[in-house]
Amino acid sequence: MKKFILIAFLFVMNLGYSQNAIEKKSIENQINKAGKCFTNGEYDKALNLSKSALVRSFKINDDHLIAQSYNAIGVIYDEFSQAKNAIAFYNKALSYASRIENDSLNDWIYSNLGSAYYFNKVDVAKGIEYYKKSLHYATKINDSLQITYTKLNIASAYFAINDFKNGIRYVKETESYVNRKGENEMRFTLTSLLGVYYTNNDQPELAMQYYSKAVAIAQQYKMDSFLINVYENIAVHYKRYHEADLEKVYKDKFNALSKLIYSEEKKSLLKESAMQIQLDEYRIQLERIELENEKHLQKLKESNIITVLFLVLMMAFLVLIFTLYRSNNFRKKANLKLVQANDELKQAKEKAEEASLMKSQFVSTITHELRTPLYGVVGITDIITDEHKELADSPHLSSLKFSARYLLSLVNDILQLNKMDEKRIVLEKAVFSMQDEIAAITNSVQYIANNNANELVVQIDDDIPKFLLGDKFRLSQIIMNLTSNALKFTRNGKVTIAINQLNVKENVHNIEFKIIDTGVGIAPADQEKIFDMFVQVSRTDEDYQGTGLGLSIVKKLIALFGSKIHLESKLNEGTTFTFVIGFDAASVTENIDVAVEMDMSSNHLLKVLVVEDNKINQLVTQKIMDKNNIKCDMVADGFAALHLLETQKYDVILMDINMPIINGFDTSKRIRSLGINTPIIALTAFDKEEIKEQVFTSGMNDIIIKPFELVKLFEMIQEQVKKVD
Repeated sequence: MKKFILIAFLFVMNLGYSQNAIEKKSIENQINKAGKCFTNGEYDKALNLSKSALVRSFKINDDHLIAQSYNAIGVIYDEFSQAKNAIAFYNKALSYASRIENDSLNDWIYSNLGSAYYFNKVDVAKGIEYYKKSLHYATKINDSLQITYTKLNIASAYFAINDFKNGIRYVKETESYVNRKGENEMRFTLTSLLGVYYTNNDQPELAMQYYSKAVAIAQQYKMDSFLINVYENIAVHYKRYHEADLEKVYKDKFNALSKLIYSEEKKSLLKESAMQIQLDEYRIQLERIELENEKHLQKLKESNIITVLFLVLMMAFLVLIFTLYRSNNFRKKANLKLVQANDELKQAKEKAEEASLMKSQFVSTITHELRTPLYGVVGITDIITDEHKELADSPHLSSLKFSARYLLSLVNDILQLNKMDEKRIVLEKAVFSMQDEIAAITNSVQYIANNNANELVVQIDDDIPKFLLGDKFRLSQIIMNLTSNALKFTRNGKVTIAINQLNVKENVHNIEFKIIDTGVGIAPADQEKIFDMFVQVSRTDEDYQGTGLGLSIVKKLIALFGSKIHLESKLNEGTTFTFVIGFDAASVTENIDVAVEMDMSSNHLLKVLVVEDNKINQLVTQKIMDKNNIKCDMVADGFAALHLLETQKYDVILMDINMPIINGFDTSKRIRSLGINTPIIALTAFDKEEIKEQVFTSGMNDIIIKPFELVKLFEMIQEQVKKVD
C-alpha cells in the first residue's frame, strides 16, 4: 500500500525570542507555507520554499530549523519515490536534530525514514524499525495524533510483507481515536487499510465497502495522491478475485492520475533541485569560511604578520594532511590487530566455556561418586550401632561416623560453591516462621554448644511478623554456618543469635541478624580473607577443624539476598557478624511447611520395591526398611523391577538413577507406559537441581538425595502413599 505522509510539515514549535527571533519566526512561517503547498500538490513551490528556508536557517546557524528544512525537503523527494535522495536528506535532518533535545523532531524524522525505506521498497523491515523508534518518541511526548499516524504506518508496512496478524493489531489500536477525532487523511488511511486487510482475509464484500469509503473521502477533500493509493489497492483486490475487467478499469485510473501528479518533468525538476541544494550548502559553508578569513586577515593586517601567519597555516595544513595520512594507516593496522585480537578472544572464550563445562561435569560426577559410598558408610555405622549395643559408645565407631558426615559436608559445600559461581542458584519464596526456623537451627547446633560448655541465647524481636515470605532454606544455611562457627571458636562462653526488625517499607520488613560470640576473635589482618574459599586463619586457642568454605558460602548467599555481611572482632574478646535482609510479610499461612507425623506402626504394612545396583547400599536400605516395619523387595536393575511389577503390587518404588543396563529414568518411563501408577521416589546421589527436570519428565514423583535423613525419607513415603489413597 502506498505511503501516507503526514509527518512532513507539522507546524514548527514556537521558539523563544532571542537575538534572531524575528528571522526565526519568518523561517518558521516559510516552512509552514511549504507544508500547505505540499498538501495541495504544489510540489515545486513546496520545494523552493523549503530550500530557501534551509539557506536562511544555515545563515543564522539554527540546528532546529536546519533539521526541519532538511526533513521537509526529504518528504518531497519521498513523495516522488526518489528514495536515495529522500533518505540522504532525512539523515542530514537527523544529524542536526541530534545536537538538540527535541522528541517531537526525532519523532517526525524517524517516521519519515520509516516511510522512505518501506514505501520505496528499499528495506521494509528496516522501515518498521524506524517507525517503532518514531512511536517511542510520540509515546514519550504523549502525542495522540502522532501515535495514531505512526501505528497506521506500521500496520501498512506489516501488510506489505503479508504479516496481517501483527498489522491488524496496530490497526485495531487506532480505530477508537480515528472514529472520535480522526482527520480526513487519518480516516482515509484507516478505511483503506481495513480494505486491504479484508481483501487478504477472503472477505471481498467487506473489503470493497471500506475501499468505497476511502475513495469517497479522497474525492470529497481532493486528496489526489491518496486517491492513487486506493485505486492501486482496488486493482490488486480485483486481481486477487480474478475480475480482470474491473482490475483493468482501476489500473487505468491509477496510471492516469499518477501521470498527472508525478510527471517526468517534475521528477527532473527534483533532480536539478537536489544538486542546487548541495551547491547552496557548499556556498553557505564557503561564505562562513570567507567571513572568518576576512576577520583573520583584518587582524593580520593590523599586526603586520600576514605572510608569516600564512606560511604557518600552510605548514600546519601540510602537517595536518601528513598526520591524517599516518593516522589512516595507523587506523588500518589497528583495525587489523583488533580483528585478530577479537578472534583470539573468541577462541579464549570458547575454551573458557569448555573448561567451565568440564569443571561442572567433574564436580557433578565426583560428588555423585563420593555420596554413593558415603551412604553405605553412614548406613553401616548406624546398623552396627543398632545390632551391637555394646559398641554404641565406641570412640572408633563415633570417629568413623563423624568422618563420613564431615566428608559429606565438604562435598555439599564444594557443589554449592560451584552452583553459585555459575549463578545457578535462584532464591525461592515460601511462607515460613522465623521462630520455627531459629528453633530448628538451635536444636541442630546444641550439641556443639554442650561440647564446648557454651550458652546459646536467642533474641527475636516481637515486632517481626509471625509469618514471612522468602527463601527459608538459604537463610537457615547462613545462620547455621555462622552459629556453628561461633560455637566452635568459643569455649566456656556465650553465643547470641539476635534478630531485630529495623524498619518496614512497602510491606518489606528489613530484619537485622547478629551472631555474637565471646570466643577467641579474629586478628585485623585476617578479617578480610576469612571470606575467601579454603581459608583458615590462625587462632590463638587450639587447632579447629574446618574446610574453609563456610564463610565463603555465607557471603555469596547473603549477596543473593541483595545484602552484605559485616564483621567486628577483637582478639580474645569475641566476634560479631551482622547482615540485613528484607522479607515480605505473608498474608496467608496455608503453604507453610509442616512436619509430617510418621506412623509406621499402622495396621497396614507398607510394601516397598527398591531398585538399587550397589550391594552395600542394598544392605543399608534393606536394614532401614526392616527396622521400620516395612516389607521390602530388592532388585539390582530396571529390567528385574519391570519383571517383578508384572506380578506384584507395591505402595512405593525407591528408584536409583545411575544403574547399568537401563537407568532409573528409562525404567520409570517403562513402568508408566505399563499403566502402573505406583509412586516412584528417585533415590540418588546426584544433585537435585541437576536431575529434577528429568526426574519429573520420566514420571517419577519425588527425589531424595543420598545420604539422607531417615525422617525425611519416611515423610516422603508417607506423603506419596496418602496421595494415592
